[in-house]
Amino acid sequence: MKNVTLVIGASINPNRYSNIAIKRLVDKEIKVAALGLRKGTVLVVVIDDEKKAYTNIDTVTLYLNPKRQEQYYNYIIGLKPRRVIFNPGTENMEFVKLLNENNIESEIACTLVLLSTNQY
Repeated sequence: MKNVTLVIGASINPNRYSNIAIKRLVDKEIKVAALGLRKGTVLVVVIDDEKKAYTNIDTVTLYLNPKRQEQYYNYIIGLKPRRVIFNPGTENMEFVKLLNENNIESEIACTLVLLSTNQY
């Protein structure tokens, strides 16, 4: 069963939204995987610095600007998530189009708002 959220652009910096999102996902008892530029840990979540071949990703939530996303297009599509969330500042219509062509939902939203309003 696909039930893991992958945070891409994860950071150990507690002031970064990706870090706050990891903490809120864990608080909501949602399984989390994280990928960032540097290894680290946020609560119980290990941040990987290499793309792994996950097989159980339901949602990818992006914390990368559109230019930095380009190197992740094929990787994310290959994970076959149910949906990709584009958080504020990550909106990327080129990638949205690619996701739609691969039958992957895209959502331009804020993970933190979705979690706080029980719409996640």
